[in-house]
Amino acid sequence: MKRNQNLNNSLMKNKFLKSIFVVTLGCALFVSCKPKDSTDAVEGDAAQKVYVAPGKYDEFYNFVSGGFSGQVSVYGLPSGRLLKVMPVFSEDPQSGYGYSEETKPMLNTSHGYVPWDDQHHLDLSQTNGEVDGRWIFANANNTPRIARIDLKTFRTAEIIELPNCAGNHSSPFITENTEYVVGASRFSVPPDNDNGDVPINTYKKNFKGYLSFVKIGKEGQLDLSFQIVAPGVNFDLSHPGKKESHGWFFFSCYNTEQANTLLEVNASKNDKDFIMAVNWKKAEEYIKAGKGKRIPAKYAHNTWDEKTQSAKSVIMNEVLTLDASELKDICYMIPCPKSPHGCDIDPTGEYIIGSGKLAALIPVFSFTKLKDAIAKKQFDGAYAGIPVVKYEAALYGEVQKPGLGPLHTEFDGKGNAYTTMFVSSEVVKWNIKDLKVLDRKATYYSPGHLMVPGGNTEKPFGKYMVVYNKITKDRFLPTGPELAQSAQLFDISGEKMKLLLDFPTIGEPHYAQGIPADKVRNNGQLKYYDIAANKHPFATKGEKESKVVREGNKVHIYMTCIRSHFAPDNIEGIRVGDEVYFHVTNLEQDWDVPHGFAIKGANNAELLIMPGETLTLKWVPEKKGIFPFYCTDFCSALHQEMQGYVRVSPAGSNVPITYSVGTNLPKE
Repeated sequence: MKRNQNLNNSLMKNKFLKSIFVVTLGCALFVSCKPKDSTDAVEGDAAQKVYVAPGKYDEFYNFVSGGFSGQVSVYGLPSGRLLKVMPVFSEDPQSGYGYSEETKPMLNTSHGYVPWDDQHHLDLSQTNGEVDGRWIFANANNTPRIARIDLKTFRTAEIIELPNCAGNHSSPFITENTEYVVGASRFSVPPDNDNGDVPINTYKKNFKGYLSFVKIGKEGQLDLSFQIVAPGVNFDLSHPGKKESHGWFFFSCYNTEQANTLLEVNASKNDKDFIMAVNWKKAEEYIKAGKGKRIPAKYAHNTWDEKTQSAKSVIMNEVLTLDASELKDICYMIPCPKSPHGCDIDPTGEYIIGSGKLAALIPVFSFTKLKDAIAKKQFDGAYAGIPVVKYEAALYGEVQKPGLGPLHTEFDGKGNAYTTMFVSSEVVKWNIKDLKVLDRKATYYSPGHLMVPGGNTEKPFGKYMVVYNKITKDRFLPTGPELAQSAQLFDISGEKMKLLLDFPTIGEPHYAQGIPADKVRNNGQLKYYDIAANKHPFATKGEKESKVVREGNKVHIYMTCIRSHFAPDNIEGIRVGDEVYFHVTNLEQDWDVPHGFAIKGANNAELLIMPGETLTLKWVPEKKGIFPFYCTDFCSALHQEMQGYVRVSPAGSNVPITYSVGTNLPKE
C-alpha cells in the first residue's frame, strides 16, 4: 500500500517537473527571439503628457478594483492621482460605511453580516454598446455578490447575493444595453438545496457550476432573473457578445478534468479546456415557454433608498434555473488551449479571444464560423451533455509567438488588440485581422489585467492604456515585506505604445474601467442632499426639533450639526448599558461641507454626514463618566470648538434625561 502511494507521488512529481520544464524552456526560447525594438524607456515628453495643472481636471475617470480591500478606487487619468475610495463590500472607517445603522444592511448576506470581500472586476453601464456614465458594477469573489454603484453619488446603491455559487470571479459583465449583469462560479459546489455534506472526492457526481443572469431595470434595480446549471468546472472570466453576437455570452472554463485536489497538476492534464458560448436569448425563450425550474435558494438583496437615506436587506427564497445538459441549444463548448484565463470580445463582436495561461499562442475564434459550425453540427462529441464544437470549425486563426502567459486583451477601436503576458512580463499589440504582432513593451512587474477606456465596448476611446500588476516589483519606495501595488500608463494613440507613468494603487488591482470624465461629472452628479426632501425616519430638520427620547433601555438622540456646533451638545441621564442611537442630521446646504461625529469609547467608526443627510451611530456605554463627542471632519475655522459632552450614570440611576445647547453654563 505504502509502495503504491510512493509510486503515485513520484509520478505526480515527475509530471509537475515536466510542466515546469516546458514553461522554463518556453521562456528561454522566447527571450532568445525577443524583438530588438522592445525598448522600455520612457519617452522624453512623458511628463508633459501626464501633467494636469492645478485647478484643471483629468481627462478620464479610472475605476480600479481593490482586490482584497473589497473596495473600488477612483483615479484620474492621465495624472494617476487617487481621487476617492468607494466603499462597496468592506467596512470603511473613513465614511462609516458598514458602521452606521443605515449602511449595515448593505453588508448582509445569507451567511449573516459579512463586512469584507475580494473585489476583482468592474463594468460600466452601457447604452448601444457605449459607456454611459450611469452606474458601475462590482463583483464580490469570496461571498458571491454583485454591487451597483451610482455614479451620481459615487455610493453603493445595491448589492445582490448569488446563490448556488462559490467564487464569483467571472463577473460582473454587462450586455450592450445593460439588460443583464452576469456572473459565474469559479468554484463548482453542490447546489444550495442539495445535501452539501458529501465527500469532496465525489466532485464529478455532486458538484455543479452556475451561471447567474441578473436583470437590470431602467433605474438600475437588480433582479436575479435566472441561473443556468452548468458542468462542474471552474469558470474564470467572461464577456458578452456585441452587435451580431449580441444575445450571446462567452465564459472561459478550466479544470475540465474535474479535479478536486492539487489542481496545479491535476487540472492541467488536458491539452485543451473550453470557452463556453451561451445563447442567453434562447434561454429567455425557454423561460417564456415554461421550461425553467424553481428551486429553493436563500440569498440577500440589499438596496439603498436615497429618500430615506437608509438601506434594507431582504432574504429571497428561490431561483429559476435552466439545465444546460437538458436544453441542448443554449450552451456550446469551444476547445481552447489549456487553462484559459481571459475571454474577450472585439468591438465588432465577431472575434472571441481566448487566453490559455500555459500557451505560447493566442487563439482567435470567429462568431460567424461558430454559428455556421453549430448549424452544420460540426461537433466533436459532448462534454457533460453539452455539444463540443470542433476547434478548427470555430477558429479564425492563432497569434503566433505573442509572448508567454497571455492573460487579458483589450481593444483600441482601430483594429488592434493589446494582450498582457504574465510570464514574459510585457504587453503586446497585435492586429485582429492578420494576427500579426505589431509592438511589444516590457512592464516592470508580472502584469495581469489591462484597461483601455471603453476597451471592452463597441466604441473604445483608444488614447490611453493602463496595465496593472499581478506580482509587485520595487518601483516605489519600499514599504516593508509587501511592496506597493502598481499600474503603468501607456499612450496608444500612435503606432507604437509609449510608457508615460507609473503610479501606485490600492491593492491588489484586478480589472478596471475608464470613461471620459465629462460623461460622469456632467451626468447629474449630486452635490448635496436637499434637506426638505429628507425622508429619514429620524431626520431632524432644524435645531428646534432636536431632542433626546428614552424608550426603556434605548435612547434616541435627534441631533443636528452645522458650522460649528451640535444640537444638543450637553446630554445627561444616559445609563451604563443603554443602547444609545445618535441620529445626526447635517443641516448644511452647501457643496462639500460634511460633518463628522465620533464619541469616546465607541467600538465602531465615526459617521461622515454629507450636507442634508442623516446617519445613525449606535453606542453602548460600558462605564460611567463624562464622554466627549466631536466633529471629525474639518469644517470651519471653529472646527475645534465643535464638540459636546454626554454624562453616563450607573445602571439603575435616577438621573433624568436632560439635553441642551448654549444654556447649560456654569453657575456663578
